[in-house]
Amino acid sequence: MHASVVERIDDIPAADWNSVSGTAHPFLRHEFLAALEHHDCVGERYGWYPQHVVVHDASGALAGAVPLYLKDNSYGEFVFDWSWADAWHRAGKRYYPKLVSAIPYTPVTGRRLLVRPDADQDTVRTALVNKALELVQATGCSSLHWLFTDDEDTGVLVRHGMMRRTSCHFHWHNAGYRSFDDFLSCLTSRKRKKIRRERRYVDEAGIRMEIIHGDEATDEQWRIMHDFYRSTFERKSGIPTLSRGFFREISQRMGRQVLLVFAWLGDEAVAGAINLRGDDALYGRHWGCREQYHSLHFETCYYQGIDYCIDHGLGLFEPGAQGEHKISRGFLPTLTWSTHWIDDAAFRQAVDRFVAHEHELVLDYRNDLQRYSPFRDNDEQQSGQQAAGSGGRA
Repeated sequence: MHASVVERIDDIPAADWNSVSGTAHPFLRHEFLAALEHHDCVGERYGWYPQHVVVHDASGALAGAVPLYLKDNSYGEFVFDWSWADAWHRAGKRYYPKLVSAIPYTPVTGRRLLVRPDADQDTVRTALVNKALELVQATGCSSLHWLFTDDEDTGVLVRHGMMRRTSCHFHWHNAGYRSFDDFLSCLTSRKRKKIRRERRYVDEAGIRMEIIHGDEATDEQWRIMHDFYRSTFERKSGIPTLSRGFFREISQRMGRQVLLVFAWLGDEAVAGAINLRGDDALYGRHWGCREQYHSLHFETCYYQGIDYCIDHGLGLFEPGAQGEHKISRGFLPTLTWSTHWIDDAAFRQAVDRFVAHEHELVLDYRNDLQRYSPFRDNDEQQSGQQAAGSGGRA
């Protein structure tokens, strides 16, 4: 085994990278990560410097990889560590740079230790983790963070000495529903009526919904959708890091894994949402609107996605981070994980105590929110959700 670091994912042929990542999870594909680099969505401009770890076997074939970035900030991670950075600063130390294994700007659960299926899984994973830890020392970083790891990778990383941190997102699970009405039939009468009323508001406004896959989208449709995407960030004083060129590239190279939802009023698009899909999951990523219409956000971002999952037999819908309002619409609180290595021993102990205490608080939060489940048989829904794991599908 030979481990090394590449600063351009294009230094690894797409077919080789995808042989370890697979193509089922859209955000792990070479095409997605390369498009971020091609259009300066990562790099110096936003402080995400690619430092991808790769392992080749004795024959020279790629056996494993980790999407890894050197960061000089904490923007676009969705696992918030600004209080850690402040503590480092107050102690007269530097928190940045740090190393982060994540999909930039994407709070979606998935694998981070990518291993070719026919390779020795434990050996390659160990080589990947050890190389990442070596890189902490070589780059003078304070820490190493693995964000939104699936259940299996979380366990592996904890066994390698990482601290586990717990968060809570809201996911929808497909219980084999035959139709949207079949899904509604599992909800309490009050919640069922509320959702039907929200969908009716959109219909009565004369708004027509349309779903377009990436291989069908035109340049003009992407211009409109990118304007929606950018307007949301500008309204919230955020930074729209993803360019129209990036979206066009993944649309062309990933085809039907890219999913656009348009809301039309006559010939004018008044709202839209950008989603990506895997083999068994749909991921809601961005949305925007030109005008405010009653319940249009719920229709565009949630109900159209649920409809799509039912129609296409997808088992999971992750609509994005945060949002307790999602519970009443069928998205139940689901635990998500990250793992962390702190190089400084004293700070490592302090952070370890913090994440242990935080874990108990998040469990209490999740359990409290479960009481607000809209499903008629809440116990049955919780059992189904637990059987599906914490959300790690990749």
